[in-house]
Amino acid sequence: MAKAAKTTFRCAECGWSTLKWVGRCGECQAWGTVEEAGAPAAGYVAAAPVTSRARPITEISVESAEAVPTGVGELDRVLGGGAVPGGVVLLAGEPGVGKSTLLLEVAAMRAAEGPVLYITGEESAGQVRLRAERLGALSDKLYLAAETSIASLVSHVDQVGPRLLIVDSVQTMVSPDATGVPGGVTQIRQVTGALIQIAKERGIATILVGHVTKDGSIAGPRMLEHLVDVVLHFEGERHSQLRLLRAIKNRYGPTDEIGCFELTESGIVGLPDPSGLFLTERTDPVPGTCVTVAMEGRRPLITEVQALVAPTPLPAPRRATSGLDTSRVNMILAVLEKRTGMRLANMDVYASTVGGVKLTEPAVDLALAMAAASSSNDVALPVGFIAIGEVGLAGDVRTVSGVRRRVAEAQRLGFTEAIVPKHFGDPIPGIRTQEVEELSEALLRVARRSRRPRKSQDDD
Repeated sequence: MAKAAKTTFRCAECGWSTLKWVGRCGECQAWGTVEEAGAPAAGYVAAAPVTSRARPITEISVESAEAVPTGVGELDRVLGGGAVPGGVVLLAGEPGVGKSTLLLEVAAMRAAEGPVLYITGEESAGQVRLRAERLGALSDKLYLAAETSIASLVSHVDQVGPRLLIVDSVQTMVSPDATGVPGGVTQIRQVTGALIQIAKERGIATILVGHVTKDGSIAGPRMLEHLVDVVLHFEGERHSQLRLLRAIKNRYGPTDEIGCFELTESGIVGLPDPSGLFLTERTDPVPGTCVTVAMEGRRPLITEVQALVAPTPLPAPRRATSGLDTSRVNMILAVLEKRTGMRLANMDVYASTVGGVKLTEPAVDLALAMAAASSSNDVALPVGFIAIGEVGLAGDVRTVSGVRRRVAEAQRLGFTEAIVPKHFGDPIPGIRTQEVEELSEALLRVARRSRRPRKSQDDD
């Protein structure tokens, strides 16, 4: 007698499968999500007619796979030139970060060259029209439909014949051929597979909006990121105007490029040169500030690090940070006290960045140390000065990646002096570089040219 086929059980959240029922998923650790999935399919696959014959790779044309600019320069930078016909892009981000606003502007730009279909599953068509009026994104070739059924979406595609398809969002779409609630694992797999098939067969550039979970990862099964061609993450603080677009996966270009946008009342504006957002506008130098150059992907950004060192009557001094890694700041303060003799044990220290940017790379260590020393001594650093380098526990200044590109960017923006680690190489015209090996050496070189701030008349 043949054995009966075994029944499998699958988690409705992450897709993990097992041969017996359990109360808790072994992958995502969710309770009550494991359900019966039926018997596994047979392993034998019969031959079927081919959709297109195999050809030598030298005979395949690449014209249909060339990227088409979207009209938004910062988005094209991240995509690697633009949207590829037949390519599927997944754009994820936290609620309210500006995903729908950005895509509505992209749709209006592309509508000037051909029909664009915008499918909204979260808002009504009237709500999207109001936003389009505010952004000035109205076009006769921009077609809008409020649908949640993938079957209805196919009908709209057949009727419009778009060059660009935008689905906002993939978690709201439902397939009649799959079971489960909208946004579930089964539904997302079916819907995403159908959208990819439509995009590949008809050569339509497709952008899908994805939700994120509490920890910032893309909601749904991990397979969603593997199925699409490009995965973009749109991020930014609610209280900051800066928005960053990062490529997590890109089959058509590099993944180390970022796009910078500014959220304004009239929409989202691309920032080809965003360094001005991270600098304080002042005429006279102030103690406790130091400028450095951070790298976001392959893009150098001029940023300012600020530190405030003040005496405290409390037995346990405070250490507060904003935009910086707290553990990294504490380590730099310990190195300053141990290797340079600076007394910070009875001082409150507050460290932050300008413009809401987050700095986590070690290249900002030297700037942070010099800002803290400047505030402690109440001496302002020279005008047009930057500091780049990693600080070790022994007080040594180590080299960082892309140091020459960072210094070249500072020289382009008018900075005249830079302190960098050893082995910098040939000097860059227009900016004077001083190579140091120790943190104490860097502080001594700057101390000769530093000055105390001028007192106002109220202080006399």
